[in-house]
Amino acid sequence: MRLRNFKTSNPIFNGYFWEDGRSSTKTMSVFGVFVKSMIGILIIAAITVYLWKLNETGVPMKWFRLGGMLGAIIISVLISFKQNWAHILVPLYIIAKGFFLGGFSAYAHRNFPELPYQAIGVTIVTFFVMLLLYQLRIIVVTKKIRSVIITATVSIMVVYLISWILGFFGIKTYIWGTSWFAIGFNVLAAIVASFALLLDFDYIERYKNKAPKQKEWLATWGLLATLIWLYIEVLRLMQKLAIRF
Repeated sequence: MRLRNFKTSNPIFNGYFWEDGRSSTKTMSVFGVFVKSMIGILIIAAITVYLWKLNETGVPMKWFRLGGMLGAIIISVLISFKQNWAHILVPLYIIAKGFFLGGFSAYAHRNFPELPYQAIGVTIVTFFVMLLLYQLRIIVVTKKIRSVIITATVSIMVVYLISWILGFFGIKTYIWGTSWFAIGFNVLAAIVASFALLLDFDYIERYKNKAPKQKEWLATWGLLATLIWLYIEVLRLMQKLAIRF
């Protein structure tokens, strides 16, 4: 059954966002992005579970986390400059993110077993809430909103980068602690990550049925990057609250 022929009263699954219209196998489609994203999520989940089991046997996760993070950053830069390689680079990005996410969340899974699953639940709920807000045009992605979200995202990434570099010199910044200021920063980052999903929806909406099929890989890359960022912020926030209370 074609998605566009599936009738439902749920506003998320009706209307312009999911409508295939004149889609073909040669153009980007919502269904194509969905399939690629789901496969990517399953691969990331499989790698994460495997690393969790390794961590339980005493294998340190530091190098998995660091290697995955650096690999994902390098691959992301390559994708930005070589978009026609996306069909090769995005699967590699997914694998790198799997190692990073597995190493990152291993501590939480070992010390707070329920937190990763709760963070996944919050991420899924947030995804559908933002999709609903976008679909019903409660929030319209204008040029101004797009620039605000991008500016906020870049600013947060710069803060993380500077803090990460300072960490090599033994200097700990405020964002890594469990103070209320650090918790507040986490909340802000999670909110920005949530709104960044709107940019992914807008990208898919603008290019579906128009752009080459290759664009599905770029849309998948952007959507997965945002979802993983949101999950990380939610998990970090839950960890801080669990430690503090």
